[in-house]
Amino acid sequence: MIGFQPFETFQLLIETGGVDRTNTLLCASCDAFARRGKASSAEMEQFAALAQRLFPAAQPKARAKAAATLGRAEALSPALEELVVRYIGDDLPDFLVSAQTISESTMLKVISADDVMFGAALARRSDLSNTVLARLFQMNSRKVYRALATNTAIVPRGPYLSALARSAQMDHQVAWSLAARDDFDAALLAPAFFDLREADRIKVITAFARRSTPPTPIKRTLEQLSVATPELTKALMKLFSENRRPEVTRLLHQITGLDEVRCGQIAHDNSGAALFVVLRAFGCNAHDGLKVLIHATSHDEDRSAVLAQFSTLFEQVNVDATAFLMSAWRGDVNLLDMTKPEYRPRANERRQPPPPQKRERNPVVDQAIEALARIGTRTGTKAG
Repeated sequence: MIGFQPFETFQLLIETGGVDRTNTLLCASCDAFARRGKASSAEMEQFAALAQRLFPAAQPKARAKAAATLGRAEALSPALEELVVRYIGDDLPDFLVSAQTISESTMLKVISADDVMFGAALARRSDLSNTVLARLFQMNSRKVYRALATNTAIVPRGPYLSALARSAQMDHQVAWSLAARDDFDAALLAPAFFDLREADRIKVITAFARRSTPPTPIKRTLEQLSVATPELTKALMKLFSENRRPEVTRLLHQITGLDEVRCGQIAHDNSGAALFVVLRAFGCNAHDGLKVLIHATSHDEDRSAVLAQFSTLFEQVNVDATAFLMSAWRGDVNLLDMTKPEYRPRANERRQPPPPQKRERNPVVDQAIEALARIGTRTGTKAG
């Protein structure tokens, strides 16, 4: 067999050679098998019969070493995989991730142990069957879901899409991983909006561009309050210019129905993404909305490119969409309704807008900046 002495000789050595001889035989035979390349089915079966006798008779350290060596083989039968899983010890997660192939039966046996670390290792593989995937999602573990969220071989659709979207609401690391994927509908990350990085918040808003959304309970309230939008923008400009963000928090709490913690996050969000959602939901256009955003956003760096992007979003994202997004923050809507055919983005709307730095100067942004510069100059003169 694969260059060794006859099988009977091995059996005799196992029975009479003692533990040290068994350890040596086990490690040597596993190394030879791993180096051989792809074995025939007959050789695989014969080696499995030998290994099943050697492993139980060897010492624990030798078992673990031999199992790790065997795990590097090009292909293993389910019987040999079972030996590796049983005896490899602490290196099992590495084997589950790096093995070229693992049979479905072995994967299911590993999952049946209900060990989160092993499940998370399997969740990183690219060759998972639907049966294995279903069992992994049923584990309901953060570590497993974090691994699944980064696995681009898993197409997020159907129940898998729903499960990942729900997990993102509870785990910011899952939300970050899904936001980085081009094949995941960023609109489904709306409830996790405040856990996302600035660029990913913009990505969520962009996912609602030119897109139909389900009706929301807050829509009628926003329509009634929209008649006071000019007064709202003036009040927000004044409060932000004087850095009275606690008062902004209270004002937003009164007009949006969001809890004060959420409104505080909006008021202190220097990126302006959260405030954009509120302004657009109340019907603000680019001209008035940018005036507020200029006062509210960070001034530590040149924000003209970001403001230009917001100007585009004011045109592309309709009022109903931002009302739905804000309702998702309140928990008033079922976000998974967005997966229905009538609310999915069309293919040509999945394209992301070009990076801000490549945009040409936007006249609306320039006018807003110039107007606010004049206002700032007059305010500074009076203060002096």
